[in-house]
Amino acid sequence: MIALLQRVKKAQVEVDGCVTGQIDQGLLVFLCAEKNDTIATGDKLLNKVLNYRVFGDEQGKMNRNVQNVDGQGKHGGLLVVSQFTLAADTNSGTRASFTPAAAPDLARDLYNEWVIKAKAQHQIVQTGVFAADMQVSLVNDGPVTFWLKTTA
Repeated sequence: MIALLQRVKKAQVEVDGCVTGQIDQGLLVFLCAEKNDTIATGDKLLNKVLNYRVFGDEQGKMNRNVQNVDGQGKHGGLLVVSQFTLAADTNSGTRASFTPAAAPDLARDLYNEWVIKAKAQHQIVQTGVFAADMQVSLVNDGPVTFWLKTTA
């Protein structure tokens, strides 16, 4: 699975003009499932996302994760948005191939499982709508952006 993390001061996602999810300080997580991904792959990625150190400490070094953004146990938000285009193969031509992406049913199942487990392990989790046409807005903090990938 692939997660594109963006450290944000705030972010929101809308579908058909309605806000489906919004957070203040935290991580905007664009999430993508690939063909060979499993629930175990998703579990590894969720663990990595929750523990990845992207927030600054007193010295400004990225030593804090989304579960401890201020060093005193304050949770930042997670806004999780499905984005199959992260699996794009762009190695040839001028049009991406999406053959590495998981089939829609598998991708939906893995996305939903990931969100359920994220909500069980983290206090603030908001989402977009799987496979919907979404408008995402954010104030990137830094900017700080990381591309994470786990495999089975």
